[in-house]
This record gives sequence, structure tokens and C-alpha cells, in this order.
Amino acid sequence: MLPASAKAPHKQSRKQSISIGRGTRKRDEDSGTEVGEGTDEWAQSKATVRPPDQLELTDAELKEEFTRILTANNPHAPQNIVRYSFKDRECQMEPPPRTNFSATANQWEIYDAYVEELEKQEKTKEKEKAKTPVAKKSGKMAMRKVTSMESQTDDIIKVSQAAKIVERMVNQNTYDDVAQDFKYYEDAADEYRDQVGTLLPLWKFQNDKAKRLSVTALCWNPKYRDLFAVGHGSYDFMKQSRGMLLLYSMKNPSFPEYMFSSDSGIMCLDIHVDHPYLVAVGHYDGNVAIYNLKKPHSQPSFRSSAKSGKHSDPVWQVKWQKDDMDQNLNFFSVSSDGRIVSWTLVKSELVHVDVIKLKVEGSTTEVPEGLQLHTVGCGTAFDFHKEIDYMFLVGTEEGKIYKCSKSYSSQFLDTYDAHNMAVDAVSWNPYHTKVFMSCSSDWTVKIWDHTIKTPMFIYDLNSAVGDVAWAPYSSTVFAAVTTDGKAHVFDLAINKYEAICNQPVAAKKKNKITHVQFNPIHPIIIVGDDRGHIICLKLSPNLRKMPKEKKGQEVQKGPAVEIAKLDKLLNLVREVKIKT
Repeated sequence: MLPASAKAPHKQSRKQSISIGRGTRKRDEDSGTEVGEGTDEWAQSKATVRPPDQLELTDAELKEEFTRILTANNPHAPQNIVRYSFKDRECQMEPPPRTNFSATANQWEIYDAYVEELEKQEKTKEKEKAKTPVAKKSGKMAMRKVTSMESQTDDIIKVSQAAKIVERMVNQNTYDDVAQDFKYYEDAADEYRDQVGTLLPLWKFQNDKAKRLSVTALCWNPKYRDLFAVGHGSYDFMKQSRGMLLLYSMKNPSFPEYMFSSDSGIMCLDIHVDHPYLVAVGHYDGNVAIYNLKKPHSQPSFRSSAKSGKHSDPVWQVKWQKDDMDQNLNFFSVSSDGRIVSWTLVKSELVHVDVIKLKVEGSTTEVPEGLQLHTVGCGTAFDFHKEIDYMFLVGTEEGKIYKCSKSYSSQFLDTYDAHNMAVDAVSWNPYHTKVFMSCSSDWTVKIWDHTIKTPMFIYDLNSAVGDVAWAPYSSTVFAAVTTDGKAHVFDLAINKYEAICNQPVAAKKKNKITHVQFNPIHPIIIVGDDRGHIICLKLSPNLRKMPKEKKGQEVQKGPAVEIAKLDKLLNLVREVKIKT
């Protein structure tokens, strides 16, 4: 048996061996002393290495304290979130962060961007050529071309839609003052004018491609009231070239919504009431065509030809009519060759039927062989009755107006010795079924009752009258434009003897105004000139006076009131004619 003192060193050496085996990782929990003898030596041998770019700070700088405020906001969380306030019992929207961005888009920057894009496309084409083996079937290549073209067109459509929205936004900002005038401005000075009104110029529409072409036709879209079609051509037979069909929107005055070009000048057009995407046009070379706005290609969807009965002279007017018995679309055309033709759209072609051939009465000459020669009447304008489907009027270069029927191709219902020069336009009144209006290059505008051979009203405007149009809101209001650049607005209920507005509207004095049209719902008119410009003008309150309200009485409105108003004027004239 060994004494206790002898056992102690053995235990101590065992402890040291264990601690050396484990290293200096932990202390003895019981004694609280550090275990391991080599730890001090290891600490002394360790040398601190300083990085070369470490800052050398003074004691004052080291002791300086920087306070940081800790908040509950998460920097990675979105800022524009809605928080519910329990205190105010409402939701509060935090405004999204904003930054100001500005850049210049010059012509050369746009050009550089296009050049870069072309280089990228060429590089991708070269890569595709390098990847594809030489020997491949032509069918597969064709399919790939078709698919690539489809993908490109899809991309272009997406970009074009976005670009159109941006373009309208920019135009809305640019023409904001004009839009405000169109919507809200009313000329207060009309109260102090004695039954005289004015025209306020709003937008001006023009396109560089149609710069030297005359405005030969204007027509509002029956469905989209801000959209109108413009036909461009030339009335000078010595300067015939190309034609343009443009459709503008008042929402974007800077550029047309649709654009079509043609080899021959467009002389007239009409938009279908039930299908507002179909536009019928007549050309200077005698052809008629139908453009489909759903298929914005440069070529018309349907077109006449020499085989299918085209006119031999310029087509001066076209008008859509009701569908035939087989629900086929059809329209009429009038030309200087004396033919009035009905065109029917059967399947995929235009089928023509000659409705009537104009002949100058009293001009029949007999040839020695016993044949009779008739002088052909040159049709310049026509209009169909609003209620009686078969009846229509035709104006001619000789100055006569013929009342015709679709049922009779050999004779006229009536003949009016209307003007001394060519009839430029005829138009039925939108309210009164008996009244129509005509204008001519002999400086006059005449209003007729079709049951009486002589005109009811005659107005001399001191210049050739290019076009006339009835107002859609009143049976007694109409507008006329003359070649001296003026627009004339009449209201027979206010003044039977002269216009209540005579105003120059052409951009330059030399410009001749060719056409005028009222908007169906807004108090504006559009006029076109021989330089390809279209100007939109707002009618002042005096030009669209409605009946005043009397105390205790309701103002009567509607077609019956408008018919009675015009009838009252006509009866006065009829009484005078009977007395004389």
C-alpha cells in the first residue's frame, strides 16, 4: 500500500497527459484553472500582421463615437404599400419613390440606335448562316422564314401599339390648350354681336406625303365620331399623278391613323354606316375601290377593272346604299361618262349594273343612216333621298339637276334648270323630305323644294362654291365654302338674306377651299383646301342657336320641330311666288 502523497503525482501526471491530448480547448470546470502548459508560449510566438492600406487613426479619432438610429423599416420591403391605421381607422398609401430623369433624343442619337440595331440583326443572320449546314431542304428554310417574319410582325405590332399610346399622350400635352378650347370655350362676345357668329380655328391636319395634293373628299366615320377620312387627288387634269387616302383622329393631329396610297388620284369617298371599317373610293382614272381598315395594306381589298365595267371618266361621287336582297353590300357611283353604276360586292369581286345613262334633253341629232345620236350628260354629284329609297338627284356639268329613280333607266322623274355652270354638290335636307340644296361654280347656292321647278332661296357668294353641307343639329343651318378661301355659315331662321358668318379660313390667301363637313355630334366643322391641309373649326354659340326656354313652357325638340321651322320659311316664299 502506497501513501496518499505517493498517489498524488500519478494522478497529476495523468491529468496533464489528458489535457495535453485535448489541447488548450477548454478549462477545467472544477478547478477553474487554465489547462495546458504550452498556451503562453503559443500566444507569445503569434505576431500581428497589418494590412498595407489600414488607416492610422489617432487616439482622439479612435475614441470618437458614431451614433446610428435603428428603425423598424425594412430597406428591402416595397415602399408603396398600404398600411392600415388603427388610430384613424383608415388606410394610408405611401407615395412611391420618384426620380427625375431627363435626356435628349436628337436625330443623330436616333440614327445611331437604328444603325446599332441593324448591325445586331446582321450579326445574328451571320451566326445563323454559320450554324446551319449547307445542304438543307428548301421547304424547311421557307417555313423558318415564315415563322421569323411572323415573330417580327408580332414584335412590331406590340411596339406600334405602345408607340401609338405614347404618341397620343405627347400630342395631348402639346395640343392641350386646343383640346380645352374644343371642349369648354364658348365665345362670350357673341352676346354683344347682333346675330353674327364666328369660327374658332382648332387643329390643323396635314401630311408631308400629301403636301401637293388637293383635298378632294371629306367624310366623318359614323361610329367613331373623332375619326374622319380624307381623299387626296387633283382637280387639274394637266397635273394628274397619285392619290392618297388618309384617316385622321382628333386625338392625334400630328399623324394619320391610317394611310393608303394609290396610282390614280382619289376624287371621292364614303364610309359604310353599318361597317365603319369599309371605305369606298372613286378614282380619277374611272376605277372604284373598297379599302378595308381591318387589313391595313397599301392595296384595296376590292377594285374594279376594265373588264368589270369601270368608268371611262373620273368618278366624282360614291355613296353606300342598303344591302340588296341577298344581303350583299352595294354602293353607287357617278362619273363624267354619264353612267350611274350600282356596284355589288358578290363573294370576292365587284359586280356592276348600269342604273341610268344621262342624256342632255333636246340634244338628239339624226344621222343619215336613220340612227339617233344623244349628247351624254356629264354627272358631277348625286345624293339619295333619306326616306324614299329609289329616288335620287344628279347634278351635271351642264348645270342641270335630274331627279331620277332606280327603277327607270331611260327617263328622269324631273329636270331642274339649276345653274349656269357645273353643279359641284347636291344634298337633301336631313330633316325635311322635300328640301334639297345645290351649289355651283357660278357663285351661287340654291335651296329647292323638289315639287317646285324654281329655287326657293338663292345666295350669291361672289366666288365659285366648292361644297355645301347641312348642319346635323338644325334644318335651317348650312355651310358653304368658296375658292377665295372663305367659309360661309347660314341660318335661315335668323337671316334669310345673307350669311351670319363670313370668315377666311384658308392658311394662305392663295389657297382654295374645296370641301366642308359638319361633325355629327360636336359643334365643329372641317374644311379642306387645294394644298392638302384640313382645318378644324368650332362654331360660336350664335351659329348654333337653339330655341329659348319660355317661362312655364318646355322647349320642344326633335325632327317634327325642325320640319315645322323650315316649313314656316318655305310657306312665306311660296306665298310671295303665288302673288307674283
